[in-house]
Amino acid sequence: MLPPPPALFAPHSTAFPVPMSKLVIVESPAKAKTISQFLGKGYKVLASYGHVRDLPEKADEIPDAIKDKPWSRFGVDLEGDFTPHYVVPESKKKYVSQLRAAIKDADELLLATDEDREGESISWHLLELLRPKVPVRRIVFHEITPEAIQHALENPRDVNQALVEAQESRRILDRLYGYSLSPVLWRKVQSGLSAGRVQSVAVRLIVEREEERRAFVTSRYWDLEAGFRATTGNFTAGLVRLGDSRLCTGKDFDSTTGKLKSKQAVQLDRDDAQALVDETLASVPWKVTKVEGKPGVQRPAPPFITSTLQQEANRKLGFAAQRTMRAAQNLYEGIDLGGGERVGLITYMRTDSVTLSERALGEAQRQIAKLYGKEYARGPRQYRTKSRNAQEAHEAIRPTDLARRPQDVESYLKPDERRLYELIWKRTLASQMPDAEVLRTSVEISAQSKRGPAVFSASGKKILFPGYLRAYVEGSDDPAADIGDQETILPDLREGQDIGRDGDPHLSGVTPKERTTQPPARYTEASLVKKLEEEGIGRPSTYASIMATIMARGYVFQPAKTKNLVPTFTAMAVVELMRRHFSHYIDLGFTARMEEELDEIATGKLGGRRHLQTFYRGDPKSTDDQTALGLENLIAREQKEIGFPELMLGTDPETGAGVAVRVGRYGPYVARGEGGSGNIASVPPETPPADFTLEHALNLIQKRAEGPRVVGQHPDTGENVYAVHGRFGAYVQLGETPEDKKAPKPKRASLPKGMSESEVDLATAVRLLSLPRELGPHPESGEPVLANVGRYGPYVQHGRDFRSLKDEDDVHTVTLERALELLAQPKGARGGGKSSARTVLRDLGIIDGKQVQVLDGRYGAYVTDGTVNATLPKATAPESLTPEQASELLAAKAGAPKKARKGAKKAAKKATKKAAKKATKKAAKKAAKPKE
Repeated sequence: MLPPPPALFAPHSTAFPVPMSKLVIVESPAKAKTISQFLGKGYKVLASYGHVRDLPEKADEIPDAIKDKPWSRFGVDLEGDFTPHYVVPESKKKYVSQLRAAIKDADELLLATDEDREGESISWHLLELLRPKVPVRRIVFHEITPEAIQHALENPRDVNQALVEAQESRRILDRLYGYSLSPVLWRKVQSGLSAGRVQSVAVRLIVEREEERRAFVTSRYWDLEAGFRATTGNFTAGLVRLGDSRLCTGKDFDSTTGKLKSKQAVQLDRDDAQALVDETLASVPWKVTKVEGKPGVQRPAPPFITSTLQQEANRKLGFAAQRTMRAAQNLYEGIDLGGGERVGLITYMRTDSVTLSERALGEAQRQIAKLYGKEYARGPRQYRTKSRNAQEAHEAIRPTDLARRPQDVESYLKPDERRLYELIWKRTLASQMPDAEVLRTSVEISAQSKRGPAVFSASGKKILFPGYLRAYVEGSDDPAADIGDQETILPDLREGQDIGRDGDPHLSGVTPKERTTQPPARYTEASLVKKLEEEGIGRPSTYASIMATIMARGYVFQPAKTKNLVPTFTAMAVVELMRRHFSHYIDLGFTARMEEELDEIATGKLGGRRHLQTFYRGDPKSTDDQTALGLENLIAREQKEIGFPELMLGTDPETGAGVAVRVGRYGPYVARGEGGSGNIASVPPETPPADFTLEHALNLIQKRAEGPRVVGQHPDTGENVYAVHGRFGAYVQLGETPEDKKAPKPKRASLPKGMSESEVDLATAVRLLSLPRELGPHPESGEPVLANVGRYGPYVQHGRDFRSLKDEDDVHTVTLERALELLAQPKGARGGGKSSARTVLRDLGIIDGKQVQVLDGRYGAYVTDGTVNATLPKATAPESLTPEQASELLAAKAGAPKKARKGAKKAAKKATKKAAKKATKKAAKKAAKPKE
């Protein structure tokens, strides 16, 4: 390792004057811009724009030297020792050229990429490409502040080869997994699907939760609730014991049969409950038979790590993981605070560590004392990392300066950045505050019944000292308001005390309550990230892209107004195929062991090539069949055995034929028996598999076989009005469908959500066919404002600007004024925090100085840099698009001539013809004129 440089700047200065020329390379222009302001004239800071080399993604990127190899599409030598063949993508060549030119004028190279494995890998690739002849230092920092930069310069190191090997092994492993198994899914399920080492396990978890819901049988039972009034506040108590037996709860039922599985619990029906109401009321006064009070504490949650930040932002802010990480990246790389000051507001956001630096601990105590008083500043707290595969020795995610309060910087931040910074600031401060001290109380009040004492129980909690609750409540939106909400204060009661119809407290009534057991909750992004982390699956830094991929691939959808992740029938089919033939490769334990082995490579305990050899070619010593074979041999063996997966729903009671959901070229469909005419029907998009029954399937088949239903004749035109069940849902149609496919289609209108084609009447159909309604001209553009119903419900439209109608609005009566009011509002959320603006499928980071994203557009996925939009080719999936491909698409689009409108094209054609005719006529006239 090279010796460290001398101290380069005085305390509290913001620049590092150095006479020599030093080249500093970071990943992004934003990070470069922030760091540049801390360094003197002797430094030049450039960005690599992410990875500068990668495995080839397209056929034309494959190096000539390996094009004739059978493994060339992998970009990895599968016949030898798994040597990767890296290429510089076309979009990165100009940046590499800039870096090569800059290194010629430098006398030292400082590699300042991020301090995780990926950052280490980028630094190594830069060394391999640039081959510098000057001294090289690797510097790392977990926050972009003058102090952190100075510390990094004073403590350089070499590139960590073990971390590089671990990252390279991970990249090759993912390539082997995806490129080997995805083609199997294309052939047996649907083209365009993908398999991924972590992605496929995530989909399996979501699918298995849906299968649990499908198998769930609801149970019903009854209990009693007694109400009491007191001057300190009303409270309720529930019946918990009857005689010597306890009352059953939801946990006492078998989820697959619905039957009571505990012999010690009593189950009440409606009649039992009503009889008990009468009996207990007749036994007033009741008696307090037990009073307990126990002091306790509530401890604050640790500071954020990557996974907990994603979970909490999803719970409290409704942010998807990718949205959270995008805002966090901006906060880390630097925000312009005005007056030329640009600084990183938070520490590095990809971390497994919950520790805080001594400086941060001191800052926290000072801020706590200042904001809440000295009694809340009782000294620093340190936490221990519990993550199963915790690795890098980073700090937790925290503000770089806790004195910089959210209200001090909110005017400089975008909405997402502001809300996320406030969350991080509050969580960090709360983690250093004392425990909340509480008094937990419980009372039992007994009445008499024919079956013995009926014991009612109530519990309460009184906050004696709020502690950290003054700053932050986990999973809540407003900590200040929630302190009161967390208290349930019971009146002072004593054992043996009577409670009658009057007095303080007194019985106000007894009510029978029907209860139903609930199926297991579907995963949300927050709970799925938590589960993956608990199982040791994947790295927290990859969870955001995993969530985006499974949504973009059509494996998962989120119903409106929920955060639930619901698998599609495509996901069900893929998981069924993988479980049947490649169970090892979606097994939680196997996948977690792979992560542990990658960690062992990072620490130098395991060789990367040996790990790849075992994974792909097998381990003959293993007692497990699939591990012994390896992925390559397993696919070869299973290829002939793999059938087309289907989800059996049951048997048609009339024909005796089996009914199943299958996945075809155009999506999921139901088939009775062998299918064919009269025995198949499309399944509507976004149908939750757990809620789709045999009855639903047979109903769809019947409706498809019957064809469109004549609702009546339109009062204005006399044409038939049909109710039709189509591939994308039910709709009404005016007139016949022409046999000539090129002929104009008849007018159609979607039915409102929740209405089936069998329910629609003529009046409703006529009203729907009257849409879209023209409400009037927009006061600014003069273009018409329309009201209509679409796939996602009623909306108003001005040009290409859309807004959903609220629950209180009616598409048939909404006025122009109301429409203008809605259109003036910013685009809000549809469903569980899902933006009604274009959904971000992937964030490719900074390319050519601009933020580039893949968005879900009206006509499919497209890539944009905020100025230019380019549609993705049909064969290119959003998650497989590389930054290089994105750059090429944008460049091609930017350089392409703009398409003329249809009318303009006609006019141009006509003008060209006219000009040609005129020129011909003029030439003929000139030729006929005699020469002098």
